[in-house]
Amino acid sequence: MNKYKTLALNTVVFAIGSFGSKILSVLLTKLYTRYFDGAFYNTKEILEMCANMLIPIISMSIADAVIRYGLDKNYDQKSVFSNAAVTLMTGSIGFLVLSPLLLLYADIRPHVLLLVGFVLCSCFRQLSTQFARARGMVKLFALDGIFCTLVFCISNVFLIAKLQLGITGFLLSSMIADTVSGIGVWCIARHGRFFSPKYIDKDLLGTMLRFSLPLIPTAELWLITGFADRIFVKNIVSATEAGVYGAATKIPNLLAMVSTIFYQAWNMSAITENDSDAKSKFYEQVYDAYQAMLAIGAGGIIAFDQLLSRFLIDTSTEPANAHAYLYTPVLVLAVLMLSCNQFFSSIYTVTKHTRNSFWTSLAATVVNLVLNALLIPRLAVQGAIIATFASYFVCYLIRIVDARRYIPFRVSHVRTAGNMLVLLFMCSAVHHTDPARADYAHLRVYVPFALAAGLLVLAVFNFKPLLATVNKILRRKT
Repeated sequence: MNKYKTLALNTVVFAIGSFGSKILSVLLTKLYTRYFDGAFYNTKEILEMCANMLIPIISMSIADAVIRYGLDKNYDQKSVFSNAAVTLMTGSIGFLVLSPLLLLYADIRPHVLLLVGFVLCSCFRQLSTQFARARGMVKLFALDGIFCTLVFCISNVFLIAKLQLGITGFLLSSMIADTVSGIGVWCIARHGRFFSPKYIDKDLLGTMLRFSLPLIPTAELWLITGFADRIFVKNIVSATEAGVYGAATKIPNLLAMVSTIFYQAWNMSAITENDSDAKSKFYEQVYDAYQAMLAIGAGGIIAFDQLLSRFLIDTSTEPANAHAYLYTPVLVLAVLMLSCNQFFSSIYTVTKHTRNSFWTSLAATVVNLVLNALLIPRLAVQGAIIATFASYFVCYLIRIVDARRYIPFRVSHVRTAGNMLVLLFMCSAVHHTDPARADYAHLRVYVPFALAAGLLVLAVFNFKPLLATVNKILRRKT
């Protein structure tokens, strides 16, 4: 099977698992909406944020090293897994010793024990599932995503709807789902055969840690960049507008979901093809198609922004969300830039230059924080949106130069610029549907035609790289 077909099939498998999980998550959202108020969501968000910040630290981001070295035929998988397991055990013990410090944070104090359990169970599942992926068990990895979400849903229904346990029920459900998933994958994949103290390789362990440790601050920086906007808006503008901003991010997340699915498959292909003499051509072909797919996807989301907002954003409990669609278009462009950044981060992963991933992420975070402070007092929510796009765009500009020093491949800057100009035109068209604009009555009739024209131009402009990739997939060998 050729490498393009392998990438395509892996992407399809991950897509099936991801969409299955998303469908179950939608049902879960309805459960939360029925049984809980805003206070529940606020506490839930705080706990999830804390967990997401703790997991890379406790696990030392070792799961990323498992993927990088587990897929590489130059390293013994038994040593990779044993080293990772010992690293996770060490981090978990240190976390248990220091966990009383979490009591200093009043908002999570009542839930500290369960939060600790939530984090440890998540780390265990992450190690188990990522090693299955490193061993090429992509179907098991994808099916586990659906299974884990299903267990989480059932646990939520029983613990929250029936037993009325609230936040406790949510945390227990997370622990149950992660534990059952982690153990299930461990047993089915028979990971036990790969773990033993005798397989520990100190030299490889040092190599893995040098790879994974820079990814800890990288993960934290992206979390800060992602949440800083909402915090700034809440404190400078209002809590209501922060909620509207949060609602507006639901639509761009559709593009982010597609990008994440592809990235999971691409990361595996990039690592396995690292020793290939034709890897530069492979990167060029895949990036051309990826960029084309993102541009058309972004154009489609912007063109149907208002329609998608009616389906995905609730305005019954919060009428202010009715204008969230005006914030969506530029956020879509921000996600497009973030998706391109993910692609270039795969080069840092493959070539083991994870420090570059850190400092380029740091640049994005600094730009984001500075622009938030400067623009939000003047432009309110639109200032936060511009800051988000600008930070991801700056990171893109740095990475497209820096990353290609390690794996050189050609990029069509003309196509990138053309796509961006068309998308900006479409963003402007959506903003002309704002009833508060003086020219609203005069221009609104032309907006659908402008959006349709923009989408058509994107489709024609990006047809060639997509067709070329399809032809590569259909060939037997390439």
